[in-house]
Amino acid sequence: MLLTTTRSVRRKLDLERPVEPEVVTECLRIAVQAPAAGALVSNMRWLVIRDQATRSAVAEHVREPARAALARFGHLVSPGTLASGRHLLDVLDRVPVFVLATMIGRPAGPGAEANAFYGSMYPAIWSFQLALRSRGLGTTITGWHLDGHADAVAALLGIPDDVTQVALLPVAQLTSTDFRPAARPPVESITYHERWGATR
Repeated sequence: MLLTTTRSVRRKLDLERPVEPEVVTECLRIAVQAPAAGALVSNMRWLVIRDQATRSAVAEHVREPARAALARFGHLVSPGTLASGRHLLDVLDRVPVFVLATMIGRPAGPGAEANAFYGSMYPAIWSFQLALRSRGLGTTITGWHLDGHADAVAALLGIPDDVTQVALLPVAQLTSTDFRPAARPPVESITYHERWGATR
C-alpha cells in the first residue's frame, strides 16, 4: 500500500507543525541504504535547511524559473496538477524543512556515465520519500532552481563548485493521509514484449 499511495505532496504539507530533526536523520539513514553505483556511493551528500531566512531565499530561486516553466508548459498537465504546483510555489518558504540532495562531482558525460551518476542518487531520494511517508510526512521532488539558479543557491548555501545539486525536497508533516493509487495507464498498454510496440 505504501508503494502505491506515496504521492508527490504539495497541497497536504502542514506548514505549522514542526518536523523533528531526529525523524529527518532517521529517514536519511534509510535513504543511504538504497542501491547505488559502487564507485559513487560515497559521493552522496544531503543538506538539511531549517533556518527560515535561508529557506525564504532558496524559495525565491525556485519560484522564478518555476513560474516561467508553468506558464510555458502548464497546458501539458492536468488542471489539478497545475494548481498543486502553483500552491507549492506560493507557500514554499513556509515548509518547515528543505532537504537538498547532492552528489560530489559532475556527471562525466552522457549515456551510461550520467545514468550511473544520477541513478546513484534517485533511488536514495525515493527511499527517503517512502521513509517520510511511513512516518506521516510528505515531500515532492523539486528541481526548478536548477534551471539557471543553481549557482546562486550554491553560493547562498556554501556548496563547493565540484558538487552537483540533484533535487530539492520540501519536507513537512501531512495534513491528511487520504492517499489513493494515482490514475496511471494500464501496465499492459505500456509494456512491450520481445519487440517495441508488441503488446500481449
